Amino acid sequence: MCRVLFLFLQCSINFMFYKGHNIVKNQNTDLVLLTPLQMQIVDKAAAKTIPVKQLMENAGWAVTQEILKRYKPCSVLILCGPGNNGGDGYVVARLLAKAGWPVCVGAIGKPKAGSDAEYAARQWCGKTVENLEAYVEKASLVVDAIFGAGLTSNLDCRIADLLRKAKRVIAVDIPSGIDGETGQIKGYAPYAELTVSFFRAKPGHYLLPGREHMGVLVIKDISILTNTIFTIDIKYWLNEPGLWEIPRAEIEDYKYRRGAVSIIGGSQMTGAARLSAHAALNMGAGLVHILPLGNNEIYSNFSACLIVDNDPLEDVIQDKRRKVWVCGPGLSIKEVRRTLPILIAAGKKVIADAGVFQTDQIDMLKGTSIITPHMGEFKRVFGEIIEDKVSAARQAAVKTGAVVVLKGADTLIVAPDGRVAINQHASARLATAGSGDTLTGIIATLLASGMPEWESACAAVWMHGEAGYLCDHSWPNAEMLANNLGKARDNAKIIKKIDN
Repeated sequence: MCRVLFLFLQCSINFMFYKGHNIVKNQNTDLVLLTPLQMQIVDKAAAKTIPVKQLMENAGWAVTQEILKRYKPCSVLILCGPGNNGGDGYVVARLLAKAGWPVCVGAIGKPKAGSDAEYAARQWCGKTVENLEAYVEKASLVVDAIFGAGLTSNLDCRIADLLRKAKRVIAVDIPSGIDGETGQIKGYAPYAELTVSFFRAKPGHYLLPGREHMGVLVIKDISILTNTIFTIDIKYWLNEPGLWEIPRAEIEDYKYRRGAVSIIGGSQMTGAARLSAHAALNMGAGLVHILPLGNNEIYSNFSACLIVDNDPLEDVIQDKRRKVWVCGPGLSIKEVRRTLPILIAAGKKVIADAGVFQTDQIDMLKGTSIITPHMGEFKRVFGEIIEDKVSAARQAAVKTGAVVVLKGADTLIVAPDGRVAINQHASARLATAGSGDTLTGIIATLLASGMPEWESACAAVWMHGEAGYLCDHSWPNAEMLANNLGKARDNAKIIKKIDN
């Protein structure tokens, strides 16, 4: 009976939609990232049907299974904090000892009387040690079950010194010392070999510098129902296929339906606009134009598939079919000031990159659809980051009204309404001149095909990373990246189909 009821609930929620952002349940709820505060809300909701003691038991069992799967029996010290994270640790200790492993516990603080963590601690009948420094150095494995993702202040120096002495660390939820929402290090955090968290990952699992401390990240099911997500205003997602869907080729498609991409070509640095055009062509744009601001000969000789405009911008923008424009790659600030206001005034969808970030005039970006700065360009325009990069990118999105693609090893895609996608699908292969121009061409193609701004940017960032992974060697140039975009687009569709 219970099993039938569970299946009914699971089937029912497949047809539910999230009120704010149309999250289809069977498409992308696995990509939802929960802040520590939101996870507390989920835990409270889950506790209405499953006792916290049982959830704690499930979490400890999940961690134990991952340890048994990956390690041979060895001496283990489990450091348990005073809260529920520590309660999970006491369960791990009991289950590992039951499996025959030599286990001892180090208590970092005493659980609150009558709490579920205290109940878990009372179930531990094995060895609890006092001289933690000596045991940390001797233990083959140290399980960090001290604080988890909710830590907001710097890690106590004594605890930090203790964790520094550990040879190999396994973290429960997240390594102690990492902010679960921002990924920032609060004083110190150990580098774990394995991190086991529960139900859904948190932003801090994927945001740098915290991401580098996770080791292998495993998210385990502990019997919390998925529909608890629907009580929360979700703002964070992991950027993967399923968060977005690329338009399919239809039998009645034609070039303007597939999308026309128009690019402003600089008079001096002509390579940037050509790289954007090369990317758009390889991504499957129906039509690609470059409007040169200088001699058009170098653009005319670039590709037979490219149309080079000879008319002035004021005349060209009258074509209502050409809705999407790229402005910035290879442009001087003078060229930006000459062209960007015209495009915005004409109501075009503008992807702004490179040359537009040569000034701190934020007002110039208002009216653009998507802006794509790297961190140096972002600081030049918006100033130094005071809090964390997610907060800064959100503020920039609100100020400009544009989707912000803050490029880096953990690229953020941030919408003016606060939605944030965190991209981990990238490698150092993207660290080459012209890579950003290539990304701009990808975004423009998807936007021209009819995808919304945020989804276009998310999908483009993922496929940009996929193009890097598809390169034959680790040191590609931007043209090599662009040559892989057709396959990268196909792979995004394949992964989406498998997920469903």
